[in-house]
Amino acid sequence: MAMELQRGFSLFWQQTIALLKKNFLLSMRSKRATFLQLFSSLFFLGLLFGIQKAMDFRSKHPSAIGAVNDPQALTNPPIPPCEHKFFIKRPCYDFVWSGSGNQKIESIVNGILANNPGRPIPPTKVKSFSTKDDLNNWLLSDPMHTPGALHFVERNATVISYGVVTNTSTYIQVPRVPEDPTFKFQLPLQLAASREIARSLLGDSKFSWNVGLKEFAHPAIEDREAGDSFQKFTFVAIFSPMFFYAISMFGFVFQISSMVLEKELKLRQAMTVMGLFDSAYWCSWLIWEGIMTFLSSLLIVLFGMMFQLHLFLKNSFLIVLLLFFLFQLNMVGFAFLISNFIRKSASTTSASFAIFVIGCGTQTFSGLLYSDTSHKTSYRRTIWSFFPPNPFSGGLNLLLFAADNGGISWSRLSECDIDDSYCYSILHYYRWLIETFFLWLVLAIYLDNIIPNSAGVRKPLYYFLKPGYWRGRGEEKFKENAPCCGSGSAPPHDSFTQDDEDVLDEENRVKQQAEEGNVDPNVAVQLQDLNKMYSRTISLSCHSCCLLCCYCRCKIKKPYKAVQGLWLNLEKDQLFCLLGPNGAGKTTVISCLTGITPVTHGNALIYGNSVRSSVGISNIRKLIGVCSQFDTLWDALSGQEHLELFATIKGLSPTSKKSETEKLLADVKLDDVAKARAGGYSGGMKRRLSLAIALIGYPKLLFLDEPTTGMDPVTRRHIWSVIEAAKQGRSIILTTHSMEEADILSDRIGIMAKGRLRCIGTSTLLKSRFGVGFIVKVSFSKTADNVNAMTNTLDSKHHEAVKEFFKQHLDVTPKEEDKSFLTFVIPHEKEKLLENFFAELENRKMEFGILNIQIGLTTLEEVFLNIAKKTELEVAASEGTIMPLILPSGTTLQVPLGSKYVEIPGTISAENTRGLMVEVYWEQDDHGNLCISGHSDEIPVPPNLQISTSSSVIAEPKV
Repeated sequence: MAMELQRGFSLFWQQTIALLKKNFLLSMRSKRATFLQLFSSLFFLGLLFGIQKAMDFRSKHPSAIGAVNDPQALTNPPIPPCEHKFFIKRPCYDFVWSGSGNQKIESIVNGILANNPGRPIPPTKVKSFSTKDDLNNWLLSDPMHTPGALHFVERNATVISYGVVTNTSTYIQVPRVPEDPTFKFQLPLQLAASREIARSLLGDSKFSWNVGLKEFAHPAIEDREAGDSFQKFTFVAIFSPMFFYAISMFGFVFQISSMVLEKELKLRQAMTVMGLFDSAYWCSWLIWEGIMTFLSSLLIVLFGMMFQLHLFLKNSFLIVLLLFFLFQLNMVGFAFLISNFIRKSASTTSASFAIFVIGCGTQTFSGLLYSDTSHKTSYRRTIWSFFPPNPFSGGLNLLLFAADNGGISWSRLSECDIDDSYCYSILHYYRWLIETFFLWLVLAIYLDNIIPNSAGVRKPLYYFLKPGYWRGRGEEKFKENAPCCGSGSAPPHDSFTQDDEDVLDEENRVKQQAEEGNVDPNVAVQLQDLNKMYSRTISLSCHSCCLLCCYCRCKIKKPYKAVQGLWLNLEKDQLFCLLGPNGAGKTTVISCLTGITPVTHGNALIYGNSVRSSVGISNIRKLIGVCSQFDTLWDALSGQEHLELFATIKGLSPTSKKSETEKLLADVKLDDVAKARAGGYSGGMKRRLSLAIALIGYPKLLFLDEPTTGMDPVTRRHIWSVIEAAKQGRSIILTTHSMEEADILSDRIGIMAKGRLRCIGTSTLLKSRFGVGFIVKVSFSKTADNVNAMTNTLDSKHHEAVKEFFKQHLDVTPKEEDKSFLTFVIPHEKEKLLENFFAELENRKMEFGILNIQIGLTTLEEVFLNIAKKTELEVAASEGTIMPLILPSGTTLQVPLGSKYVEIPGTISAENTRGLMVEVYWEQDDHGNLCISGHSDEIPVPPNLQISTSSSVIAEPKV
């Protein structure tokens, strides 16, 4: 049943909307990342607000560095406890003095201690010295144990002098106010000493002494060189641009990570194969990130105004919003560009952090460079402005400076504060951010086409100069990977003659049709000498070992022929099963037919469209459905959302999309979990969802690459019925490692090995041609078997009689045996003897106690193993592959791969005129490669036996 699909601009717009919906759903289901992207500014601006308030509180308190407008008087300030001193060391002393031993001075000191206003000073908090030098040495050797000290000297009977020692450094302990040592410690000591000396000289201990202290009003200390107030050099003024930069970079990390992750998981490739336009892909990301950056910028400005930061209050709302929006939008284009060079999403964090650190480092230099408006530095500023954080920093500094001078309104957008033709207005920074954004976007799209993707496909460097690229028609060839370090040429295309008659007949039939230009209307896919060869490549791979360190390795890949000379017709309404061991080329064939990997030589026509043309590939992708070998799904999207997304990409109308989605979910038995996220599906459920995606839009050609992997037997049987039903009206190419699946589903089977098609035909034909022979299973009746049940052995009388009968007539022994059955494998060459043999066996059933006789062909698995083994032998013979064989005597032989009989050199004697030999037993390992499983004893070489003579002794026998 054909469906009407969208085309042209309507399909482009439909795909763009679907991808926007996908991005929206992924963002909503990644709440933490979305919250950080939008609301991280609340935390940073709140922190900046708190620091600003702390600095404002400091500047308003009376001190030597802050502004003092209305100072308050202090009357008779007491000597404070030493603990009030910032950063004091314990134990500490309230009062330290020198001059002990002098009776008059000691009397004065006692008066100071007793008459301290509000608090007498205890003796434990007092330390005395006899001389000034002793006191000074103590202060220097063990500092910060007292806020201050007094030196007393009696000059004569009427003159007592003193000196005050205090630490005059100003300390700041946030959130406390700054400490003024003059008012806090020096003046109380000075007043106390003067008061008690006066009372001592007057001889009146009650002498009234009231002194008020008041500092002069003064503004904040000015930096005369800068000509500006101290407040412009506060923490906020210096570091606020760094805060704004950090806030604006949050989105960049998530943007680059999301794009690289889609490439790494091959999600973009899956959408492209199903017909996604590149233009829709880029537009969807651009629109979505544009919306996110606008919301982020708007929240930054609103939060800045909420926290009463001058940058946002003094300057025009639109001017500040535009600066943050254009910078973040510029970083979106920069993220698009950088994503082309990153293969793994795990590397995006290191790359983003490196760019952030570089941007932090350029903040200081940006302020200096943009403030220099001379003609000589104009070209430097131009080059400097290509790194996005730099013009953003310049614009921020301009707005911060303007905020202290009334701000910038929209009408002053292009004005400079300096009358210089080389100065930058805020409009200059806007232009830079806009122009470089389009530069990054164009470069990102260009590099996306010319840098090899995960499959090694790229377009030529000049692809955009071809008229066919813009008109959407004409031949455009794809190129293979040419890595940074270099590459070699691909192996030359070798022509060869097929040695299998069925494969040769298929090749001749396709060649004739291709030469005549007549394609059978019943043929859906025609492969014409399809070849895929990978050239030698030298690539450099780098891996990060920490945030700022990495190590690199150079990898060399040898030339490799993945697919060689494939001639094949695939008919409509049929399922063609492609079998082969790992590395045979099955998935490569599918990749070539779907346009993922370019064809090296030859061609393939899918409903008349060539895979060697970009236009042909575009048309092919409208006709195909692909269930890839590995599930390409978003964990955060549900099964229903996946199908709706791919249905939209295919071009289904909104009315048919819903019904088609519901039908396919029911067909693969996922309707009960349609709204559950795919990340929670089991492996089998994910395969079923991938199959449903492949079937969406009723494709004419279906590629199923191991579709039932991970399914339980019941579900697998159901999916087989779905695939069987899908044959009607379409052609299906299936690859699988399940021989049972291939046997049941396929109309024709082709077995590949080492890149070549080795055999082709129906399951029955392949079994009869390449199987080991016939399988005969003889079952015994329980009553007959119970005759010798007491012996409890498998070699009962009837078993032995049957085995002897088979041995005598066919010279075969059981392959398997049990109490109730015997299984024999009869070679094809014995086929002429079978009619009389089975007639006689049937007549003697009662005599042998036989219950039933079953005969059939060998399994498809046997065919598969025989083909793989035969291929290994051919390759070994052509390459001269040898393997070591160690004999019990200690002799090591070099045995040609696959040789059955091997001569032992140096064993010719009068007794053994042809020498000695061993029979080598071979088996296939888990990867399908031949390996030695054992060998026979050393025996004389028979007279007429052809044996391998290429073995050699490489180790002498053990003595």
